[in-house]
Amino acid sequence: MTQPKSNCLIVLSAAIEGVDCQSFIQAFTLTHSTFSVQLASPNGRLSEFINQDDSSRRWLNDFRAKSFSTPINLEMVDANRYSALLLPSMPGSVFDLAHNLELSQIIRHFVKEKKPICAVGMGVAALCCAQHDDSTWAFSSYSLTSTSVFELARQHDFSTIPIIPEDFIKDSGGKYSCSEPDAVHVVIDRHLITGQNEQSTLTAVQNLILLCNQRQGKGVK
Repeated sequence: MTQPKSNCLIVLSAAIEGVDCQSFIQAFTLTHSTFSVQLASPNGRLSEFINQDDSSRRWLNDFRAKSFSTPINLEMVDANRYSALLLPSMPGSVFDLAHNLELSQIIRHFVKEKKPICAVGMGVAALCCAQHDDSTWAFSSYSLTSTSVFELARQHDFSTIPIIPEDFIKDSGGKYSCSEPDAVHVVIDRHLITGQNEQSTLTAVQNLILLCNQRQGKGVK
């Protein structure tokens, strides 16, 4: 008898700054083969996918024709239903997810239950919202990576970015590390997996799947 697939929640930014197209395609393709995937975003709004090429544009056109491409409202998410949480690389996250109260509740549930969380690149900024009632950060004792200041400084809109993940992690008690610009760099600390940049998506998500399989093998829901 085939076991039903576990549920994975992919949270996307709906800000105009968007979601990195290649990071999302890799993340969705990998998780969709293993999990039942649900997309969610603030107010259930559709995402703007940036950095598209001809191949990714065709993939997105096909993807948007499917019913599961429409995200649900973050307010409707029951965190108990999901075994994994995934935040792909998305520049928009600093604008609409980094202070999102609904996402904060979801992430804090995952931390409390020690469920696997994977965040990549600027998607790591979405973790900033996970503040406890005493204003301490849920990941203050964790080791993480994210898009480095050096990588961000090459962007034309660097001066307008409201949150620099590297600085936030260090200021909030986390342990930050990074590798060369555009190099694959993934940090795993307990149930949290973080990738430095879009190039780290594949490795980060593969580790998320492995971690979920290990938990399932131990009978942890």
